[in-house]
Amino acid sequence: MLFRKSPEIRWSEVTPRNVYLTRRRFLAGASAAGALAAGYRILESGQPRQTVLAGTRLGPLLKSPFSTDEKQTPDNDVTHYNNFYEFGTQKEQPAELAKNFKTSPWTIQVDGAVNKPRTYDLDMILKLAPLEERIYRHRCVEGWSIVVPWIGFPLNALIRQVEPTSKAKYVAFQSFYDSKQMLSSRAAGIAFPYVEGLRLDEAMDPLAILCVGLYGEVLPNQNGAPVRLVLPWKYGFKSIKSIVKISFVEKEPSTTWSRQNPGEYGFYSNVNPSVDHPRWSQVQERRLGELLKRPTLLFNGYGQQVAALYTGMDLLKYY
Repeated sequence: MLFRKSPEIRWSEVTPRNVYLTRRRFLAGASAAGALAAGYRILESGQPRQTVLAGTRLGPLLKSPFSTDEKQTPDNDVTHYNNFYEFGTQKEQPAELAKNFKTSPWTIQVDGAVNKPRTYDLDMILKLAPLEERIYRHRCVEGWSIVVPWIGFPLNALIRQVEPTSKAKYVAFQSFYDSKQMLSSRAAGIAFPYVEGLRLDEAMDPLAILCVGLYGEVLPNQNGAPVRLVLPWKYGFKSIKSIVKISFVEKEPSTTWSRQNPGEYGFYSNVNPSVDHPRWSQVQERRLGELLKRPTLLFNGYGQQVAALYTGMDLLKYY
């Protein structure tokens, strides 16, 4: 089947994954000649590449030198076993409760100690840098881990564009929250909107990415659509989902879990098997889909890239 690529279609007009799949089932047995034609767009950003959005697909993608060659976790596990408290406190709930989450149109406000504050829509975000596939290990504080081919680009591409001032020492992030679409804070057991933060030098590290997809497709709602943070050397709750605001600030920002229980969740939250959670050990982890546990690696195995960020710090104190 031949499809014509139209450069006039914006990211915001690409059919959401859940709508696309529902429509696909509806059209089963009928002619689908025109069903996907509206899903194509060619993005140009001045870089020697093109990114094509075909329905829910993303490509072609640059291959990242930071990728691991470890076996990838099956995509069904990654998309149906999630921490996303806005859509349920049980791992299986977000895939069901986030099905109708509205992610278009979408904007991200960037403000604070920057020379060029601005509000980005998704089309602007995708023009910041070429999209890469980065196969990262991802470790959750509860003791399970995954290996995922995330799709995104370095967060530092956005940071350089807004030009932080000398007062910017930290970066604060905020998730979308709508009580009509999501659980209440009382039902979830944590305050909303969800907030997170990094030191500026952590945010500038090339391992930190703004992520818009996984397994070759746009992000499913339950995995943090339409754009999230991925920090492979930190526990998963630091990789904030469905971002709507990024602020550059002088003082260490409040974060959801350290505010909820500072004795269990520190600001840095680096993967460190020497620092146990008060209610369980972090020495071992279990990959989704595997029976046996494996040793937990310091910085989730990314020490060669990020250890210098913490030179001279007491990692038992600053956990």
